[in-house]
Amino acid sequence: MSEDLDANYAKAYGNRAGFGKKPALILIDFAHAYFDKDCDLYAGVDEALASALRVREVAHEVGVPVVLTEVSYQPGGINGGRFFEKAKPLKAFVKGEKTADFAEGLAPRPDEIVITKQYPSAFFGTSLASTLTAMGIDSVILTGLTTSGCVRASCVDSMSYGFTTSVVREACGDRHPAPHEANLFDMNAKYADVVSEAEIIAYLRSLPMRNDR
Repeated sequence: MSEDLDANYAKAYGNRAGFGKKPALILIDFAHAYFDKDCDLYAGVDEALASALRVREVAHEVGVPVVLTEVSYQPGGINGGRFFEKAKPLKAFVKGEKTADFAEGLAPRPDEIVITKQYPSAFFGTSLASTLTAMGIDSVILTGLTTSGCVRASCVDSMSYGFTTSVVREACGDRHPAPHEANLFDMNAKYADVVSEAEIIAYLRSLPMRNDR
């Protein structure tokens, strides 16, 4: 491609969607597996978790609903279908494995929604879309792991279900910068606004306090 990438895409993509009026924050698959150096899924994404935790705190301060997702398989991955067959490291998420637990510092709170899934998207095969719709949510803020996998899949489905979608750059991570940056670029071009941690925190703090969860 002879043209600069940003300039090329600007001709067709990259429109800013903006924020919604009633958002929910989703933390996708911050599992112990991605932080355990002895696990095949180790990704060195401590900074992404730290960022997500900061955003989570602000969300709670202003009364924005928080959703945590986890991946969980039955022994042998019998409920994991082709995904479990294809991606062998998913054995780390078999129920009972330490690597399947939430990462240190991310124990679900009583007022947080926990979604258990078997596939990349937080929406596929789960009650997430119905739950958010019932709560009157119009927009979704995504953080999580990995950028090129479950974050991207959730982003596409979030947009497809009609939620205005934001992805927090610093609060997402991947095992290598190349797929991380490429997928952030693509999500921002077509499906969501990729925003900074500072920008999303400023937005959250601009919202009226909510006590209707």
